[in-house]
Amino acid sequence: MIIGLVAEPAESEGTPVAAIPDAELLDAYSRAVVDVARRISPAVVKLDVVGKGRRPAGSGSGFFFTPDGYVLTNSHVVSGGKAFEVTLNDGRRLPAHLVGEDPETDLAVVRVYADGITAVPLGESSRLAVGQLVVAIGNPYGFQCTVTAGVVSALGRSLRARSGRLIDDVIQTDAALNPGNSGGPLVSSRGEIIGVATAMIAAAQGICFAVGANTARFVVTRLLKDGRVRRSRLGLGGQTAPLPRRLQRHHGLASGTGILVTQVESRMPASAAGIREGDIIVDFDGESIAGIDELGRRLGEERVGRPTRMGLLRGTERIDVYVIPVASER
Repeated sequence: MIIGLVAEPAESEGTPVAAIPDAELLDAYSRAVVDVARRISPAVVKLDVVGKGRRPAGSGSGFFFTPDGYVLTNSHVVSGGKAFEVTLNDGRRLPAHLVGEDPETDLAVVRVYADGITAVPLGESSRLAVGQLVVAIGNPYGFQCTVTAGVVSALGRSLRARSGRLIDDVIQTDAALNPGNSGGPLVSSRGEIIGVATAMIAAAQGICFAVGANTARFVVTRLLKDGRVRRSRLGLGGQTAPLPRRLQRHHGLASGTGILVTQVESRMPASAAGIREGDIIVDFDGESIAGIDELGRRLGEERVGRPTRMGLLRGTERIDVYVIPVASER
């Protein structure tokens, strides 16, 4: 099974946009959207979730990213589900099982067994540009294979997952998303899957979000291997807090904020290292750290079992401790 990339064709030196008649520009726009819908829609599915007592527990979207039946969707779509059914673009309804989910990035993978599957590989989201045309395909309110179009409104957004952790490098778009679109693909005009629809702001107009394809590729690789994404943890709770300016100057700290420790779990790495409630974390592995979300991003799988130096302020004193992160239970 290969999770591939779609090659990006070189930009052509055509007629300047300003010199092209409006009618031709609109026709080109329409052709681009029609072509994307034609190519990608066969890979998009509707995902129905059954909860306790065989009660319907919601639905969402997803898409085949491998030809052997693996479907990428959102964690919040499948969360708590006891059984799953996938409806293909050709009308077939098939049982599916959960391969794994990662609430930290709101991504999940389910699998069905069927022949004649159309799959679309994950593209490269790092090459996106603000203003670029994008197309969203999904099943809003159960209306199967609905197509909407818009642009990339912004890049590099952060979105807080249900777990409380920030999802980084989120794509903002004005392509309309509604309940039921979650888990569907966000596609470039070249037909690349560049994001997975994940959220919208209900009270706003045209503010929607998708997890970037590069994040999705990292996550699904681990879900297919282990059923989860291993991360490390320290066993502490904290919040971003400002540093007194005199302490910042006295200790030569690069950031004006740190992490105020509000909770330390017993028999966990932070407790074993001597970290206390009220300490302020200002340094992690030799680098300044500005807040709790940044610490979460640095606690990747590679940290498990690796002694790591942390710099703390305890009162007015600067001290260093060594922690050995453990694997997250999630």
